[in-house]
Amino acid sequence: MALPQKQLYTSEDYWNLPEGQRAELIDGQLYAMAPPNFIHQKLLGELQYTIMNYVKSKKGMCEVIPAPFAVNLNADDKIWVEPDISVICNKDKLSDRGCEGAPDWIIEVLSPSSTRTDCAIKLFKYRSAGVREYWIVNPIGKIVQTYIFEGEEDANIYLFDDDIPVYIFDGLTIKISDLL
Repeated sequence: MALPQKQLYTSEDYWNLPEGQRAELIDGQLYAMAPPNFIHQKLLGELQYTIMNYVKSKKGMCEVIPAPFAVNLNADDKIWVEPDISVICNKDKLSDRGCEGAPDWIIEVLSPSSTRTDCAIKLFKYRSAGVREYWIVNPIGKIVQTYIFEGEEDANIYLFDDDIPVYIFDGLTIKISDLL
């Protein structure tokens, strides 16, 4: 949910938020982030663990970073988001402040307060910025929407009981119901 807007906010406003207050900066608006619930955090942790283990087993170079982690989506200091999981395969994008540019794969776990932002605003921003793969995990509906944004673009909807193929990693499939 967007915070009440009296002005266009900047990167400086984002980095000077009071300690403990989380928000995202998109097109000059600050979007407040509510604390996640148990199922959100369980899914985030299990997904991170599963992906990280796969990357390590293949001796891959990608980093799997959970929120809170700042992503300067276009590396232009105008959009700062905190995806639930960011998979970054180009370590040159990493800095002390976070990720400077689009991660290769982003996963958002929906919360009631984040549905509009994750399913509409961020979907467009991630596609435009060059994210290769985007998953929206919906714990209430027990579905996962996947988007492939490179090559022949594709979008699919999977149930938690389905084996969901990971586009950026050949051979990795994830069944969400096995993680719960």
